[in-house]
Amino acid sequence: MLTIGQLASYAGVTVRAVRHYHAKGLLPEPERDHSGYRRYDAHAVVELIKIRTLAEAGVPLARVRELLCADEDEFKAAVDDIDRRLRAEIRERQRHRERIAQLAAGDSLALPPEAVAYLHRLRGLGLPEAMIEGERDAWILVAAQLPEHMSFYMRMKQQQLDDPATVELYRDLADAIAWQADDPRLVAVRDRLVALLDAADAEAYESHEEEMSDELAGLLDSVFLDSMPIAPRLIELLEERGWRGWTKLERIGDPE
Repeated sequence: MLTIGQLASYAGVTVRAVRHYHAKGLLPEPERDHSGYRRYDAHAVVELIKIRTLAEAGVPLARVRELLCADEDEFKAAVDDIDRRLRAEIRERQRHRERIAQLAAGDSLALPPEAVAYLHRLRGLGLPEAMIEGERDAWILVAAQLPEHMSFYMRMKQQQLDDPATVELYRDLADAIAWQADDPRLVAVRDRLVALLDAADAEAYESHEEEMSDELAGLLDSVFLDSMPIAPRLIELLEERGWRGWTKLERIGDPE
């Protein structure tokens, strides 16, 4: 007859595990001997080894008793069911791993491939990472609210980057990150932006802008305002030339 420690050693588990199986009703507790100790026989060792083997195979403890009592056909059916559940869990964990990989990838998190390609192109222009991070955060907000419009927006942005004047504007804004709000060079940046706005056929873009809520536009404006000290002053300068807003730019009358 074996003590609980000897039983655990024979079966390759801990004493704590044996007590846990007792508490779960998987392994019957023997009567105590005259000295007050529980003693286990060979049958208990065999049962404990079966329990350990099933648990190590991934069988939930809630189903171990069922398998221990099952006949051959019942055992096979139960194992097949457990295997299906384990395979489903593996697929789910694989999806979690893919999501973790996206987290490590940075730009790919919460953004479609065309938006990632757009950010990659901005980096290729030599723009500072702070500016690209602002763009990324803004497009994450858009992708979450208007996923069906992202392909259109990204086509528009890629077309804009084909225009040398737009690229120069991006470089002006990149330089302006470090400027103070009263920097006189802002007027030239404003004039470049207004020239692009006046020359653009904004009709198609505006039809998609209508789908954007004022709340979302306000969040996007805040990304710009938080990332650049010159942002409020630039918006004021734009109003002087007849344009209001930032994310949802609109004409407000004749420019000065």
